[in-house]
Amino acid sequence: MKIIKDFPQYEILDMASGQKLERWNEVILSRPDPQIIWTDKKNKSLWDSVDAKYTRSKTGGGEWHVFNKHMDDSWEIRWKDLTFNLKLMGFKHTGLFPEQSYNWDIIREKVSNEVKKGKTIKVLNLFAYTGGASVAALSAGAEVVHVDSSRGMTDWAKENVRSSNLQDRPIRFLVDDVVKFVEREIRRGNKYDIILMDPPSFGRGSNKEIWNIENDLYNLVKLCTEILSDDPLMFLINSYTTGLSMNVLEDVLKLTVNRRFNGFITSDELGIPMKDSDLILPCGIFARWEKEKYEDKQ
Repeated sequence: MKIIKDFPQYEILDMASGQKLERWNEVILSRPDPQIIWTDKKNKSLWDSVDAKYTRSKTGGGEWHVFNKHMDDSWEIRWKDLTFNLKLMGFKHTGLFPEQSYNWDIIREKVSNEVKKGKTIKVLNLFAYTGGASVAALSAGAEVVHVDSSRGMTDWAKENVRSSNLQDRPIRFLVDDVVKFVEREIRRGNKYDIILMDPPSFGRGSNKEIWNIENDLYNLVKLCTEILSDDPLMFLINSYTTGLSMNVLEDVLKLTVNRRFNGFITSDELGIPMKDSDLILPCGIFARWEKEKYEDKQ
């Protein structure tokens, strides 16, 4: 497991009874996580300082309860030289997944190494959400294409680019169904050196297209091999789908990307430690194909 230790403005303060108590810069949130199956709280008094709590409904969905009447509707959090905007969203989210900072480091290193050689690196980010990976790639000097089916998430990504003072860098934002976009890119002959994707378990495209990761992921990755450059750097798949294992993601890359471009495939789990504890919360998996093996610092 890759443990996230370099995000000072985010930390898990405690975990119990299906809830995690988190600090996002100066804001304290309580959010549900199904993997927290124990009931013992390490520090009960910490839970009294929560600014907002998300609770699930027995009939599906849930809602935020805000206890701090002075809490802003949005606030910022910094990671290294990047700034992201946070908000309380439906279905418990805040607009950022801190564990992805592990991947942001890899993206930035691979891009910057090539840019220093005078190369132009093109990055495609699919299911790009609020653009954490897009901002990371842009900050390292890449040309980025950011694709997501949600206009609201895409507008949020634009905010993150501006907050990180990267608005003058080359990035294109597209509100589109990712499969249809890739099919058009094949016809256009456009190529990318790095492809990133963070597919949901289920979703709808910009025109109500249905996405199911178990039915559609392999075909999408296979399509994407046709828009990789002649000498690609990396192909990264993230997943939060509990039914898929790291080995499945590895096999998808073996059957697609690695058949066209011989390289290295790595997979692992991402986790965030609880403060002053030996507990670690699992936060998803990834599989990565790369031309040159990344020298992991962990």
